Amino acid sequence: FFSAHFARIDRQVVLVDVLGAIHAGPQALEDLRQTMAEILSAFRPGRNGFLSSILLGRRVEKILFAATKADHLHQSQHAALTAITEAMVREARDRAAFSGAEVAAMSLAGLRATVEEMVERNGEALPMVRGRLLSTGKQAAMYPGELPSDPARLLSPARKGADRWLDADFALMAFAPARLNLRPGEGPPHIRLDRAAEFLIGDRL
Repeated sequence: FFSAHFARIDRQVVLVDVLGAIHAGPQALEDLRQTMAEILSAFRPGRNGFLSSILLGRRVEKILFAATKADHLHQSQHAALTAITEAMVREARDRAAFSGAEVAAMSLAGLRATVEEMVERNGEALPMVRGRLLSTGKQAAMYPGELPSDPARLLSPARKGADRWLDADFALMAFAPARLNLRPGEGPPHIRLDRAAEFLIGDRL
């Protein structure tokens, strides 16, 4: 199936549940890091010229690793999520000896399910997201924990086989898509889908 379909496509989006792996713990994050390298090793990188496409077959020119569920974090933490994903992509490229294609990382949400708000707890303002829980349909606000600005604080203990995070816990809730009342010509709320499209196909438009 891979050889017949995905291997012949020259632009790829790989959806990565980085938040889910962080919530599950260091071992899950390390498994994800290794999986990303295995995914890269399956692609044939390079530019697609007329003759090379005929003689060598299609090569992948651009791959976007997209950290999903960006709407489960306040926007103040999106940069940290992207940095963690970028660090994992760099390590995956090194392990897969992958070169010749443009690879990028981004945090996004295809359909935004939450709104942001600041909530005061014990005299401290916490950046939270609020949405409708998938399990009960009730409204709930969540503060998932603060992602570190330095990705090594997560990737290093994951590589060393730690059983749990020593200095923090990261929560995750499943939010249902918001009920939409869109007018003609309007699209659903999202986070950075436009930037993802620009990276992948902007040069073709």
